[in-house]
Order: sequence, then C-alpha cells, then structure tokens
Amino acid sequence: MELRQMIEHTLDASTDAALEAALAECAREPIRVPGAIQPHGVLLSVTGVPLRIEQVSANCAKELGLSSAELLGEPLSLLLSSDHLMLVDQAYDQLTGTNSDPIRLTVGVAEYSASLHRAGDVLIIELEPFVEAAREQSRIITRVLRNLQAATTLETLFDIGVHEIQALTGYDRVMIYRFEPEGHGKVVAQALTGPLPSYSGLNFPGSDIPAQARELYRLNWIRVIPDAAYAPVPLVPMLRPATGQPLDLGFSTLRSVSPVHCEYLKNMGVRSSMSISLLVGGELWGLITCSHPEPLLVSRELRDACAMIGQLLSVKISAIVATQIQREREEKVVLLRQLAEVMSRADHDILDGLSSRPELLQSLTLADGAAVLIDERVHLFGNCPTTDEVRALYLWIRDKGLTSLRSTEQAKGLQGLGVFHTNSLQKVNPDSAAYRAVASGVIAFTLPKPVDNAVMWFRAQLTSTMNWSGDPAHHVSVSPADSASHRLRPRQSFDVWTQETTGIARPWSQGDLYGAEDLRRSALEIDLERQVQREQEAVRLRDELVAVVSHDLRNPMSIIIMQCGMMQRWVVGDTHFENRHIRRALGTIEKATTRMNSLLEDLLDTAQIEAGRYQLSRLALSVTSLLEEACSLLVMLTTEKNIELNCTSAQGLVIDADPERIFQVLSNLVGNAIKFTPKGGRINIDAVADGDDVLFKVSDDGIGIPTEHLPYIFQRYWSVKEGNPRGNGLGLYICQGIVTAHGGRLWAESSTDSGSVFSFTLPMHQGQDTVGETTFLKQSGTTHRLAQSISSKLERQQLEDRLTRAGLLNELNHRVKNTLATVQAIASLTVNSSASLDSFRKSFDARLLALSQAHDALARAEWISTELVDLIEQLQVVDGAQHRITFKGDAVTLEPRMSLTLSMVLHELMANAVQHGALSSPAGQVTVIAALNAEHTPPALKIDWLETDGPPVLATTVKGFGLRLIRRSIERELKGKVDVQFASTGIRWSIQIPWPEKPEDAE
Repeated sequence: MELRQMIEHTLDASTDAALEAALAECAREPIRVPGAIQPHGVLLSVTGVPLRIEQVSANCAKELGLSSAELLGEPLSLLLSSDHLMLVDQAYDQLTGTNSDPIRLTVGVAEYSASLHRAGDVLIIELEPFVEAAREQSRIITRVLRNLQAATTLETLFDIGVHEIQALTGYDRVMIYRFEPEGHGKVVAQALTGPLPSYSGLNFPGSDIPAQARELYRLNWIRVIPDAAYAPVPLVPMLRPATGQPLDLGFSTLRSVSPVHCEYLKNMGVRSSMSISLLVGGELWGLITCSHPEPLLVSRELRDACAMIGQLLSVKISAIVATQIQREREEKVVLLRQLAEVMSRADHDILDGLSSRPELLQSLTLADGAAVLIDERVHLFGNCPTTDEVRALYLWIRDKGLTSLRSTEQAKGLQGLGVFHTNSLQKVNPDSAAYRAVASGVIAFTLPKPVDNAVMWFRAQLTSTMNWSGDPAHHVSVSPADSASHRLRPRQSFDVWTQETTGIARPWSQGDLYGAEDLRRSALEIDLERQVQREQEAVRLRDELVAVVSHDLRNPMSIIIMQCGMMQRWVVGDTHFENRHIRRALGTIEKATTRMNSLLEDLLDTAQIEAGRYQLSRLALSVTSLLEEACSLLVMLTTEKNIELNCTSAQGLVIDADPERIFQVLSNLVGNAIKFTPKGGRINIDAVADGDDVLFKVSDDGIGIPTEHLPYIFQRYWSVKEGNPRGNGLGLYICQGIVTAHGGRLWAESSTDSGSVFSFTLPMHQGQDTVGETTFLKQSGTTHRLAQSISSKLERQQLEDRLTRAGLLNELNHRVKNTLATVQAIASLTVNSSASLDSFRKSFDARLLALSQAHDALARAEWISTELVDLIEQLQVVDGAQHRITFKGDAVTLEPRMSLTLSMVLHELMANAVQHGALSSPAGQVTVIAALNAEHTPPALKIDWLETDGPPVLATTVKGFGLRLIRRSIERELKGKVDVQFASTGIRWSIQIPWPEKPEDAE
C-alpha cells in the first residue's frame, strides 16, 4: 500500500489540507543538510591553503575552549600543533573514499579521535573524545571475522553476526533487517537481552525508512545516535560564507538526524541506536540495527570494527546467495537439456516441442500450471486461467509488463532480455484479480518473432498471514491542525499486528527465474540456428539456380546465336522469297537471344551483388587511357542518333579498379543517356580529382528524370517504361553494386526537361607501380580485358605464388603440416594431464574447437591477419561465459602464427575461469585489456586477463596442462613472458609478447 493510501485510511476529507502540507514537508526534509550535528562531537569545516576554519559547531567553546568567534577565519594551526597538522595534511592527501581512517589528535589538553572527509571543496573534520580500548579489540575482531567466514548458510551467518555485534558493543537488541522486493523490511535475525521487546520475524512498512534515508544508508556504512533525546548543535554560521549554501553533511558521522526519526525511536522505547548498512551488488540489501533503552556511545574505533563486520557480512551474503543460485541453476540443467531437445525436434515452431512435454515445462519452475502461446493457438497445462484470459495477459505483458519490470529493481540480477516475473500479478495488473486464485504468480517470456508467442508459468495464490510491527495501515499520522506546522508523525504502537494476505503466490526463486531465462536463450539459439539453416539452404538453392543459368542457359544461347549467324551467311545474296523471310526470322531470333543473353548476365551480376560475392580484379588504371578507350567503343552507339560524345579527364589520375566492370558502368550510363537524349544532343564524360577519390560524371541534355522518381532509380527492377519499353530495371542497380564494391558511391541529379547528371567516385591509386595499358575489344556485343602489365617484381611474384597451382599446393602443404604438428602436441599433453578417457575427450575436443575457430577466422581474412577482439568474441559463445567477458584497450591486428597461439592461450584462460575462476560464479566477470606499445624498445603487446567477483582464489587453483600450455605457448613460441597473481579479488594474468618492428618480421 502506498504511503498516501495508508495515511488516507486514517484521515477524513477535512484533513486533506493538513495531509498535503505534511507530505510536502516530508518530501522536502533536508536530511543531508540539517545545519546541525549531534552533541557527542565537534565539527570543523576548513578550506583553502593553508587550511582555514570556515564553519564550526556551536559547542566548540565547551569542547575545545575556544568560541566560534575566535575560530572562524583562523588557520587550523590555531588548534593543532605542527605535528598534528601534518597528520591532517597527510590524511587529506590520501582520502580515497567517504571517510578517512581515524587519526589521534590533541587539542589543548584533550585527545580526540578525528575522521576526515571531503564535501566538495571543503574538508570536514569531526572530533570525538578518544577512548582507550578496554578489551583486546584486535583479538576480538579476528575471532568475529573468523566465525563469520566459516558460515555457509544465511541463517547461520545472520545469527553469528547479531550476537557478535551485541557482544562487541553492548546494545540490548541487535537485529538484521532485510528489505523485501515489495519495499517493506523484515527482521530475519535478532539477539536480545534486557527489557526491549522482540521483533523477530516481524515486518516493518517501507515508509519507516524513506527513499532519501535509504540512499544515505547506501552511501555510509554506519550511522550512530548515542542519545535520541539530544538537542541539536547548530553550525556557525548556518550557511557557508563562500557560497551561501548549507554544508552537505551526507557523509558526516555526527550529522543531526530527522526529528521524526528521534520521535520514532522514542515511541519504540529506544534511547540510543546504531545502524550498519548491508550492501549486495552496490545496492542496499538490509541493515544491522542496534537498539538500547539508555544512552550509549560506542567509540569510533569500535564503530569502525562494526563497519568492517558489516562489509564482511555483505560479501558473505553475496557469496552465499550466488552459490544458492548456482546450485539451483545446476539442478535445472537436465530439465533444460531435455526441453532443448524437444524444441530442436519440433517439426514446425520450436515452442510446439515444449507442448509435447508439459510435465518438464512445469517442473522447470515448480509451477502449478503452464501455457504455450503460438500465433492463434494456446496450449494450457495444469491449473491455468482460461484461454481468453491467457491471451489478454500475453498482450499486457508484451505491451506493458516487460517495460514496467525493466524499470524496477526486480529486474536486476537478470539480463532483462524479455523475462517477466511477479508473485503478485494483481498489484501490477488489476485486471488479473478475476483469476488470482490460479495465477497470482507469473513468469513469462516472449520471442522476437513476427507472430504472437509466449511461454508462461503460473502459481496459485496462497492465503497466508503476515505479522507486522504495528498496524501497517496506521503507521503514520499528521500533527494536529491547530499546531504551528503540519508534519508526519510516526506511529505510537509497535505491537504485533497480524494481516491476512490474498493475491500473493509463493515467491519465485532466483533459480526459477534463471531457469526461464536459460530456456528462452535456448529457444532463441535453436530458432536462430534454424533461420541460419533456412538461409543457407536458400543461398544454396540460389547458387544452384545461378549455376544452371550460367551453364544450362547461357551455353544454349551462345549456340543459338552462333547458328543464327551461320544460317544468315548461307542465305546471303539469295533473293528468293522464302529465303528473305528466313533471313528476317533469323535476324529476329538473333536479336531475341542476344537480349536474353544480356538479361542472363544482368541476373548473374545481381545474384553476386546480393550474395556479397561480387568479384573484382583490381588494377592500377590510368583514367585518361580508360576514358579514351571506352569512348572509342561507345561512340559507335551514338552515330544512329547523331549524338556528340565528349570525354575529358584531368591528367595524371590513376585509380584502383576492375577495368571491365568500370567499362560496364560507363556503357550502362552512356546507353541510358542515348535512350533519353534527342537526336543531335550531347553527352559528356568527365573525370576530376576529388580528395582521395576520382569523381566521374556522365551528363546529357536529354529529357531528364522527374524529381519524384530519383529515390527509386537504383532499386531492382525499377524502370521508366515510357521511352524504355524493353528495360529490365537492373542496369542502374548493378552499376551501384559495382561502384559500391570498389568502395565508391553512385548518385544522380536531374529534373524534367533539364537533362541528367550521373556521378560516381572511385578510390585513387596510392601505390608507386607503373601503370600499364588496358585494351578493350568489341566482340559479339561484349568487352574483355586483355592485359595489364605490373612493373613491381615483388607484386608479380606474390600474385603468381597465390594464383598458380604450385603456389597453392606449397602453401596448403605448409599449413597442413603446421596444423598437424599443433594437433599432435595438444593430444600428447592432454593425455598426460587427463585422468580418464572421457576427460581426455572433453578437453581435447574443446582445445581442437578453439584451434578450429582460429583457423576459421584466419580463413575468412584470407589467412592474412585477425583482430584480437574477434578472438575474445569467440569466447562469449562458451557456456558460462555469455556476455561476461569485456574487452578494453587498443585495437590489435594479429598475424597468423600469433593469432593461432593466442587463441589457444585465451581458450585455456577462459576454460579455467569457467571451471574454477570468476566465471564459475554467476556474478563473476572477466576483463581483457590490450595495450600495444609500438614506441617501446623493443615494441611489445601487453594483454591483462582480470577476473573479479568470483570465488576465493588459491595458488593451487591453476595447475596441470592449462598452465603448462600457456607458459609454453607464450614463452617458447612467442618469446614472451607470463605473470600470474592470485589476488583476493580474483586471479590476474599478465602476458607480454614482443611485437614485430617491421611487417616482414611477422611472416
């Protein structure tokens, strides 16, 4: 229930104005800037160089012997000796967190325990009387930490924690208070002596600790109130002189607390309190709350010890919860594998497979019922809402539920990839109240498919009771309307209040949620695999069709054209009537087959462009020679319409291009210009330098292109039929594909009756090779590249080595032998480190897969180089590593030998992390940092593999073949160095490899 609703239960309409005023005042309460402190210490605010006192607490005269008037504006040296001033300076310089470690200072004749922290440009010094440790504090702390470390369950951990802190501090009641997902708090452990009542197992409304207070608990490990009946000590002056703003005391241990909270403690019968924050994943998980019926001041040193205990408790909570989640996930592995198998075997939609094994589906999350929705079909199993209710719920989850969940803290811990969950559906979807008896708890996921689809699990409501500390509907009130101001007042009673709950199901465990998420990921992977297979089959069928077109259609067309030519020669000169008709018919056949042959060529080019396999034979071409030869051939096409064709080019331009394909572009653009240019018109082809490109322009003074048609002219099969009845709409599409394949750009500018300009760019040649001559011959309506001389002997030799059969065989033989030698070494060392045949097979298969993936990456790059980041990305597909390996640092391009070696090393690091290291824990992460220092002498590549948030690491964790392979690969094969550090936060590998100074060094 919301705070406003709870208050409104206790108020009638006549108090609305008072309610609004109280709520507004509560929201505005400046708990970070109260302008006052508690009286058990003194606060100094200092700034500048040297440090000067800007603000002090008003009790300075009583505690320090100097009034605020005597201290303000004076240097800190007025209070401290030079030795102690040096201690302050050192602590100030070393500040890294919110508060410094306490330092011991003497002011006058009194000794103080001082803590320092920054607040913007101000240094805040808090002084509390120094208390000699009455007990062997270090021994006690060591024992407490050892006992906490030995706990293996949350219950044991909590019980040890509350009793040890009680023994350490002397508080009568120590509780662990856990924040529930719904927002309220619950007491999950308690140590109690003395007259205070027990709150064990009770729930406290969420408004007892409002949002701004929770944020301060998140930022500070500890907060203490020695005497809740204290009179606040104001700061002098109240506002900072330099800014006119109040001093931020958000990190102050002396900060004065809200009067509402002091009244809350008084109503509980508590005179002194201390709270220790418990953080999990950086968020406030709960509190250790200490209470005492009398004033009690715990020394600064003991409070620091308690804060340390709170930090260890937080770490242990995280570890135990992570272990529980991992155990729950492991328990579901068999079920997930079985469900993945039935999805893989499904004939149509993969979700149909889940419908065939509903008992497995329900067991995955221990649900009372389940539903599978596939397009128009809804399959229900067990106790479920009706089909119509399930479909309506699906639409709500799809449109609102997932979005709402991602914006709440309940989504944290999951990847937020489409899994909705709640154990009180009617709270987020009131329309579901009608079927809350069978579906108060819901887990659901959808898949990104064009049809409606979802998998849902349901749990029935549980009618149960909750015990509250006081009536949750009357836990606040408003001060009387005739008082000076309207403010919220805490409740007077904390007696046990029992409330019956409805519409709430048994909560889903983290294992249930991860089970649903893992099933969704499996479904996505299987569906993606099917899509890839369908696309591969479509590509295969298309390639087969292209092959058929290329061979079975083009060859007959060539034969028909040739036979037509022969038959025409047989009847040449024969004026017989029938022969004249035959000659005319043969001419028609020849034109039709020539057009069909041209269309087949266009279709083949289109297929290659769409498949991304358009083949180019790039050469260094003289633009002047290219245009001269192209124009000498194209000019013959303009004679029929008496069109003038002009070609101009800036001197010295050289491009890297395939001459035959560029001629194809020019002939298509000129051909189109001829079609739409009237007799006696003009067509110009120009080429000029444009930065690192050469800009070609084909312009005409024809009829132009309507502006509204320009966005479509480069699309497949689009053509203007008027004046072009035989166009197939592929010419410009192919031209754009050719230019794009060269790394250029093609565009058009035109308007009706003003002619057209088609422009395209091609990369300018950057090398120093002599440019040879390129010749085009006109043969049967097609053009062919004859020759291109290359002056560079090195390039000629490399080209011959790569293209001749001998070169290919030599390279293949070399690489196969190297690969076999690597495989043999892996097999030999794996045998020596394997305890059984099965373990050998698993390890050997995994290492061969890593080697194979590296070979695949090199093959895709034509065995020239790979990127280090691509090797890292390959690790993400391994179970346990998905989305948990982050790459940072320099982009590094690896030559083949280094790439293969590093792929094996990275595989071993990843395998060890999954089995023993950070990735064996659900919260674990791996960061890979690459730094290439080419300027270093000698140049070096440094790779750091950092594991965090995993289980405790011991030196014995890494052993056996993996470590030997890493060291052997780096130190022997790459002549590098390997360093391993077993840090408390996780294992750290540092690899340094010599970097080739010249490209040829890497060969």
